[in-house]
Amino acid sequence: MGLIGGLIELLFGGGRNVVRETAEVFRENAEAGAARARDVQMGALDQFAAEFTVSRRGGFDRIMDGLNRLPRPALAMGTLGLFVAAMTDPIWFAERMQGLALVPEPLWWLLGVVVSFYFGARHQTKAQDFQRDLASTMARVPQAVENIRALRALRFDSPGAADAGTDAEMALAATTPEVNRALEDWRRMKRA
Repeated sequence: MGLIGGLIELLFGGGRNVVRETAEVFRENAEAGAARARDVQMGALDQFAAEFTVSRRGGFDRIMDGLNRLPRPALAMGTLGLFVAAMTDPIWFAERMQGLALVPEPLWWLLGVVVSFYFGARHQTKAQDFQRDLASTMARVPQAVENIRALRALRFDSPGAADAGTDAEMALAATTPEVNRALEDWRRMKRA
């Protein structure tokens, strides 16, 4: 018994499993591989989220953000206002357009550049916000898929959804009385 015990101690003792360690030389441990893959994915998501973390902003920054939101609505409402002015008071409108005709062409080019840069920067900021929100949503996808899978397993038409298992069968068998023929015969004789 000492030889067999020594052999088992050699293979499995001391908190080691030589058989498992030898097998892992030829084939990766699936559980450890999945854990490493999860760590890599979570690290990449954490790094991506850290790049887009918005720091706490003060009152001045919030006011400037509010002012940055004014030009687009002002341009849209101003253009609609020009159409209304042209219909309600054509002479007043014509006077203003004559003033605009006197603006030199390089100034129009400068206005075009300023507006293009403003809206281009705004578009880039919104695109980056969209990418950050998309990354946040994608990080929640595996949990949502797992939740849907668990909910679908609870549906009434899923195989085995109503199966109570062997413990319920044992409990039902223990509480359901069996037919006792001797007792039934005794009761019949007593009634007669």
